Amino acid sequence: MRPQEGPPDTADVVVVGAGPTGLLLAGDLAAAGVSCTVLERRQGESNLSRAAGVHARTLEELDARGLADDLVSVGMPVDRLRVFGRGLLDLSRLPGRFPYMLAVPQFRTERLLMERAQAFGARIVPGAELVGLRQDDEGVDLRARTRDGRERRWRARYVVGADGAHSAVRRALGLPFPGRSVVHSLMLGDVRMSDPPPDTLTADVVRDGLAFVLPFGDGWYRVIVWDRRSTAPHTAPVGLEEIREITRRVLGTDFGMHDPRWLSRFSCDERQVPGYRRGRVFLAGDAAHVHSPAGGLGMNTGLQDAANLGWKLAAVIRAGAPERLLDTYDGERHEAGRAALRTSGRLLRAAMARPRTLRAAWREILRIATRVRPLGRRMAMALSGIGLAYPAPRGAHPLAGRRAPDIPLAGPGPGTLYQALRGRRCLVVVPPDSPALAEKVAETVAGWGDRVGVVTAGGVTRTLVLVRPDGYIAWASDAGALSGSPAGPPLRTALADWCGPPLTPVAR
Repeated sequence: MRPQEGPPDTADVVVVGAGPTGLLLAGDLAAAGVSCTVLERRQGESNLSRAAGVHARTLEELDARGLADDLVSVGMPVDRLRVFGRGLLDLSRLPGRFPYMLAVPQFRTERLLMERAQAFGARIVPGAELVGLRQDDEGVDLRARTRDGRERRWRARYVVGADGAHSAVRRALGLPFPGRSVVHSLMLGDVRMSDPPPDTLTADVVRDGLAFVLPFGDGWYRVIVWDRRSTAPHTAPVGLEEIREITRRVLGTDFGMHDPRWLSRFSCDERQVPGYRRGRVFLAGDAAHVHSPAGGLGMNTGLQDAANLGWKLAAVIRAGAPERLLDTYDGERHEAGRAALRTSGRLLRAAMARPRTLRAAWREILRIATRVRPLGRRMAMALSGIGLAYPAPRGAHPLAGRRAPDIPLAGPGPGTLYQALRGRRCLVVVPPDSPALAEKVAETVAGWGDRVGVVTAGGVTRTLVLVRPDGYIAWASDAGALSGSPAGPPLRTALADWCGPPLTPVAR
């Protein structure tokens, strides 16, 4: 391998991995004016992928970037998930613009995110395989083998490993990846069908197998099956007839599946790295956590990792926000990853439970849960990500750490909160009909005008709220907050904590 001559290439952030997680992160960084390079071991675009569902919370994150409508236009909204025979999980009552799961092949999501990242100036380097990483107090040095056989070097202030379950970044850090393999020899196919099921997610399980069918809305269907009796390694070839036979055994029909465009066999693990940050290096997506396919949480959890980390890196690099802001990434997303592991694990164990009486008990519990509205709503909120909240400091307002709803806004400009978040700034949401408070907020925020916007709620509320660029509430209080009421710290302190110091002196 021939070494690179001359000094290394430089970037504020090097992202390793150009899957959905890495591309969303790169786009956010580049949009914020942070120089970003993405190293990707693969060459060329793939039209094959395992992830097939984008949940409601992820769609809200994409909507805050102006991407959701484009993705919805090429996918299939599925608002009911039929699981274990009679159980039907209703997503149609979820709050927000996206009361469904969007069935869409992963390559379409990747393509949209790639186009955005490149449009903002992120540099994508295909065929670059990481072979070395070393960090010091000022930055990180990386070495990669490129497709021309040369070794190239990069120097970055921060590095993010978004390079999948077999992450080279994680290995270079020497971090363990504890967990276990849970299912072997799952088979996957994207197929056509001459007698397809209704446009819902359909899944069921029998004594020795399971089957899952999801429509993409364009004539293609994702089918995943598992045969408990199979001992074939994940490298063994897959035939369409094998998938047909298991589907017939579990669901009573193979729906006339034919003309596969992709057949694959894989195994799945449940693993999570102990911490998502090591110095100036972060882990995100499958490099940090892997789940079973139950619930379709893997890619969604990774995209939400990126949405959480990107604006924080930008705030530290571009705006001088305190370094401790980056510690909140691990504090928030590690627990979110653990919750995803629990949810997918419970769904998988319900499907695979032995003996038959235990599996039947799990089926009945889930069937009842989906039919009792409060329980069904809790399941839908958890699966979709809408119900996720981050931990808040002791004494904080009850809204702190929660998802900000996409409320209508008053006045000219963006009509909703998530449309306003497309500016990738923090937003202070002022109650309506409060001109004196609005004036005081404007005076306070003036020093952060490059990073913080002020909008007025279009509905009835008496709460003053600071919303982060990822759509979570950083701080909230009643109208007395600016004078230092006991409801929470003053807005000025919250702005300094989450957005960095003001650029101009602030009147006190």
